[in-house]
Amino acid sequence: MRLILVLAALVAAAAADKLQQQQQQKPAQGKLLSLPEPALCASRPKQWQFGGHNYFFSWDQERPGFYEEESQNPQENIGKKVNWLISRNECRRRCMDAVSIESEAENDMILEFVKSRNLQYIWTSGRLCDFTGCESRQDLKPLNINGWFWSGTNTKMAPTNKIPPGWSYQPWSQTGHTGVPQPDNAEFDINQTSESCLGVLNNIYKDGIKWHDIACYHPKPFVCEDSDVLLEYVRATNPGLQL
Repeated sequence: MRLILVLAALVAAAAADKLQQQQQQKPAQGKLLSLPEPALCASRPKQWQFGGHNYFFSWDQERPGFYEEESQNPQENIGKKVNWLISRNECRRRCMDAVSIESEAENDMILEFVKSRNLQYIWTSGRLCDFTGCESRQDLKPLNINGWFWSGTNTKMAPTNKIPPGWSYQPWSQTGHTGVPQPDNAEFDINQTSESCLGVLNNIYKDGIKWHDIACYHPKPFVCEDSDVLLEYVRATNPGLQL
């Protein structure tokens, strides 16, 4: 029994360390990332499965109390769109995170979902490392090519100007507001707001369903995906909780 407790403590410590690394990411708009809530983790929606993870789409789960912050007018909580940080936090409260698209198969799955539901767009966990601490990383330069990562898993993306290793196509769009390949940080020239977050857009620029860099304040629905780090942390700190 003592050995089991020691192992559980080590697992919890490792998970807490990974969680702390995520907390140190500077999110959009200077707000904090939410910590997981064990009860919500245990009852998290498991709308569909892929690659050993559960997923759900925000609009399919809307009911009173789903969002942490809701309008007093129930109609305003239906078909709700939120900014990038809120999308992540709604997922994180449930031991999930905004989807990290780390393989061609997963991207095909997400693209098919967007197409089948005729969605205009969704948020992902994709983020540009343009905050404090990133400027000293030589491996991230130039930033628009080498500076993108999946914040949900702390995984660096392939260079944006190349097809990702093992993929048969380029997921980034070849056009956008300025008519050049993504990411293009187009909004910065309009209002000095960086396009630091990654969304999947559905043919908005007559380009099919593709990845685009977008300013993080824009409201969109989102897809959540199980977070191994958050599930591991809650499992280790809440023995017996069924996740």
